[in-house]
Amino acid sequence: MKKVIVIGASGKIGQAALSGLGHHDIVTASGSGKGADYQVDIGSEESIRELFKQVGSFDAVVNTVGVCEYADFSDMTEQQWMTTVLSKMMGQINLVRIGQEYVNDGGSFSLITGILSSKPIPMAIADATTSGAIDTFVKCVAYELPRGIRVNSINPTVIEEAWDVYGEMMSGFQPVPGSLVGKAFARSVDGFITGEVITVDA
Repeated sequence: MKKVIVIGASGKIGQAALSGLGHHDIVTASGSGKGADYQVDIGSEESIRELFKQVGSFDAVVNTVGVCEYADFSDMTEQQWMTTVLSKMMGQINLVRIGQEYVNDGGSFSLITGILSSKPIPMAIADATTSGAIDTFVKCVAYELPRGIRVNSINPTVIEEAWDVYGEMMSGFQPVPGSLVGKAFARSVDGFITGEVITVDA
């Protein structure tokens, strides 16, 4: 059994991740802190560091959150870009950058990206770009992490449990059960792979 911090556990992807990690000692964190063990804002270095200090010893971090702004490229403002970059990209990079100081030897980080980086749709340019950046980040940083620490990204298509929210904007996509995403997170946390993009698609 490992001690696993799951960020965003109450969300649809968070619940999917938990479905594959139930055999571990789970510690939950969220932006609001409501219904979770801890509060964390992944857009804040100070908040991330405080989370890790409060949790103490842990073996894995699973992140399922990242704020993204949606608009046509011609209408997308710099502020909308920066909101997405600072959360979905830099927020996740900082989870690894800061977390490497606190995670146990042989620990792991599992980050969230998404299918839009390879199958783009209208109005999702920022989401697609930052997802692609994180997929590249894990491939590269895996060579540099110390103490046997591993890192992977989970790149899922839309899940069935969220189809009512995203189905209209993802016409032509085939949703998958959240349990498949849970298995992908389990592979990342329980296995020995590192620097991998684990794609979950129909």
